[in-house]
Amino acid sequence: MKRLLLSVMGFFLITTTAFAGHPLVTDDTGTQGKGKGQIEVGLSFFSDKGETDEQTTLKSEGGDLTVGITVGLLDTLDVVVGLPYAWNTSEEKGLCIDRADGISDITFDVKWRFLEKNAWSLALKPGFSLPSGDEDKGFSSEITVFRFFLIGTKEFEPFTVHINTGLIRNENNLDDCKNLWHTSIACEIEVIKNLKLLANIGMERNTNSISDNHPAFALGGISYDVSEKITLDAGVKYGLTSMETDWTVLTGLTIRF
Repeated sequence: MKRLLLSVMGFFLITTTAFAGHPLVTDDTGTQGKGKGQIEVGLSFFSDKGETDEQTTLKSEGGDLTVGITVGLLDTLDVVVGLPYAWNTSEEKGLCIDRADGISDITFDVKWRFLEKNAWSLALKPGFSLPSGDEDKGFSSEITVFRFFLIGTKEFEPFTVHINTGLIRNENNLDDCKNLWHTSIACEIEVIKNLKLLANIGMERNTNSISDNHPAFALGGISYDVSEKITLDAGVKYGLTSMETDWTVLTGLTIRF
């Protein structure tokens, strides 16, 4: 039971390892430019319900607040740091059985756009998460998690499409799967000046090595450029399979400098 409670929050955290342009899960190939940067504040709230047996219903609610700091070292090379704070409440048969909050694993990523041709661009994004959170609360993997993503962006006026594929190395002592693949695709369309509609769908390998029920999601969102330096966004993510978090509501603020 304890492991099941921790996996609800733990899986919610591990599926957000790549700090993409909020509220999307799928990242784009865009970089800040040499000497430029941005601060991205993302706030999310999730709700998930499942059954531990035929008579027991487990409900988990919570969220996280993540601050992402991106700095452009070169025109095509960014360094990204993610600082997350998470909280979670679990109920069994309507009674609270667990409540926790705290800092979760800090993330570090590097994004390098290495190709631009015919409205196509490609980037590599390696990164890792440090076990800075409290594992007993479900806010940490307790080991350093490495990942490597290939990112593609294609512009079809007025659409822009982003594709991600990647591998997450999930070292563990629990007989969980150690190599987790990720694949996702997102689309943006500017419906009026400074206002974009966003759509995102994706799937990731289940951490349970003997399960073929992989978490998959669909997301819809919106972003609005208040000015050249400030963007507001919001979105809703829905779990397409039982292993994905049922509902997640996201909102964010990006400030460029």
